[in-house]
Amino acid sequence: MSSPTPSEDSGFHVVVVGGGVAALETVLALKDLAGERLAITVLAPNEDFVYRPMTVVEPFAYAAARRYRLAPIMHELGVELIAEKLGWVDRARQVVHTSEDREVHYDALVLALGAQPYARYRHAITIDDRRMDETLHGVIQDIEAGYLDSIAFLSPGRMAWQLPLYELALMTAGRAYDADANVEITVITPEDSPLAIFGAEASAHVQALLEKAGVKTINSAYAEVPEPGEIVINPGDRRLHAKRVVALPELYGPSVRGVPVSEHGFLRVNRFGRVLDAGPIFAAGDAVDFPIKHGGLSTQQADAAAESIAALAGVEIEPQPFSPVIHGMLLTDGKPQYLTAKITGGQGFSSEFSDSPSWDVGEKIAARYLAPFLAAHKAGEEA
Repeated sequence: MSSPTPSEDSGFHVVVVGGGVAALETVLALKDLAGERLAITVLAPNEDFVYRPMTVVEPFAYAAARRYRLAPIMHELGVELIAEKLGWVDRARQVVHTSEDREVHYDALVLALGAQPYARYRHAITIDDRRMDETLHGVIQDIEAGYLDSIAFLSPGRMAWQLPLYELALMTAGRAYDADANVEITVITPEDSPLAIFGAEASAHVQALLEKAGVKTINSAYAEVPEPGEIVINPGDRRLHAKRVVALPELYGPSVRGVPVSEHGFLRVNRFGRVLDAGPIFAAGDAVDFPIKHGGLSTQQADAAAESIAALAGVEIEPQPFSPVIHGMLLTDGKPQYLTAKITGGQGFSSEFSDSPSWDVGEKIAARYLAPFLAAHKAGEEA
């Protein structure tokens, strides 16, 4: 089954593929920048937008991460929603083929598909923020019941966003303390220091938090788990035993058929979010070949792409390139901590660390459009 190409009356047609942070930020930015100049279609199979950074608290019996129905949001924004998966892209005809054989023409296409998580370690529990409570609730129960005396948190070499690992370690330490359980907690990561991406000053503060909570860290290390509970740490061929091993997933790109991709399936873009050698195709979010995967950076990539698309549609605007500034909220067993760093060359500089946010809306994801939009929805629900 196919749908006709949108008529010329509909104006400049933008197709946004994805239903996550980058996709929603793109839509909101386009509506603000170009308004009625654009007809926008969102292609996303998921019924809900889940505020995934907050799923990390679910195993500790906190409220589930907020969920928002996509269909009412798109209706509110005047955007067409097609609840299907992406099939492939015909760049010559500028047509997106859906998984149900629908054809959708585009004047500009935005790929905000996210990355694909895979378990790196066979003998470890791999964190999955789509099922965080299901994945880790049993571990927390075992700590509370006194069955666990050691747990290790691992980061694989190709995973560049370790913050959830430290959040889990700190909250686990707090839960063990509350349960009067003696649990040895270790974080093993390739980073030179904890959350080194934020720069030396912020990293030192994080290290102090970990030491105060009794969490040990092994940095500049690459781990293997050859047997259950056995960890081999290199360099040095060191050995560590832990009753439970919890690891971040390794991420791969979406490998979109019809669009050139880099190693591991990620999409290479220029500073304005345009996919290289692909015509009017843009990308934002974890699908992009950028070394750091983070919701706030995804929205900055989306803003850069939206400005470029608005200019293509005839809006008098000078698009600004993606200039990453990373804002991180570190959840702990107590009060959250806030970290900010400008990123250059894959490293942070000019970093800040405080117990209050340095950005306008104190949400986990700092976003120009999405943060106030979700805050307004949340306030409306509470009212």
